[in-house]
Amino acid sequence: MTEPENHTLHLLREIREAIGSLDTRVQRLDSKVDHNHADLTERLDRQRQAVVGESVLGRYAAAEVEDRLAQIERRLSALERRG
Repeated sequence: MTEPENHTLHLLREIREAIGSLDTRVQRLDSKVDHNHADLTERLDRQRQAVVGESVLGRYAAAEVEDRLAQIERRLSALERRG
């Protein structure tokens, strides 16, 4: 039978090796999470920019329609005054 001290040292070495392996895996996972976070942040920023851009375009289109309606109303008022 092996000596208890040697057996304990052997187990401690195995535990140290397992912890080292686990640490490496956690570091890789951490790196992957950081990469995914950066990717998602970039995608959200692009979506936000697209929505703001569409909103601005929508405002311009609505303003143009309002201008055209105002012109039509002025012309209609002028015609009503004549007739």
